[in-house]
Amino acid sequence: MINKQVASAAAALADVPDGATVMIGGFGSAGQPAALIDALIAQGARELTIVNNNAGNGETGLAALLKARRVRKIICSFPRQADSQVFDALYRAGDIELELVPQGNLAERIRAAGAGIGGFFTPTGAGTALALGKETREIGGRLHVLEAPIHAHFALIQADAADRWGNLVYRKTARNFGPVMAMAAKVTVVEVNRIVALGELDPEQVVTPGIFVQRVVHIPRQGLREAA
Repeated sequence: MINKQVASAAAALADVPDGATVMIGGFGSAGQPAALIDALIAQGARELTIVNNNAGNGETGLAALLKARRVRKIICSFPRQADSQVFDALYRAGDIELELVPQGNLAERIRAAGAGIGGFFTPTGAGTALALGKETREIGGRLHVLEAPIHAHFALIQADAADRWGNLVYRKTARNFGPVMAMAAKVTVVEVNRIVALGELDPEQVVTPGIFVQRVVHIPRQGLREAA
């Protein structure tokens, strides 16, 4: 019987090795798998490469992972904002490496990994410092840059509901990077608000098929329970 449920976040992340590339879903705090990030901090893996839309907010979640000095490099599109003081301090001290990627390129590089595409040409970033060292080509009269796919050992994402096969539905904008990250990682771990019986999810509402998910952890979100 296929059952991808794991008893705890700690158990789901016990085998993350030092030096792993880990994708973490979320657009700021929307869709960020906070419980999985906390478990990753407790697990102790170091020298990680993190792929995320931004570089943490405040002192919790992804920012806490950075503050614990577990991250060697971050690949993101929006590293600095008013409350990104943890990343800012680490970067200024030379204690973290940054690969800055325009947001559309970031999403497409992740999607390309999941789709098995070896790379793609895009005009975004052409003629700027972001194109240094990359192949360029003129296509249709415009300069394009060759971008490589981003693969990961693990993807940590959040969804609203799953069945035991790992089929996922998302809640509104919390969907963001989750679907493409699930496709691009060798092991996808998802924290979900609800576990439902097989057949309960409307197939038309399933965004991420279970074939892309290896581990499901039930983490009820307090705010959603109170609003229900």
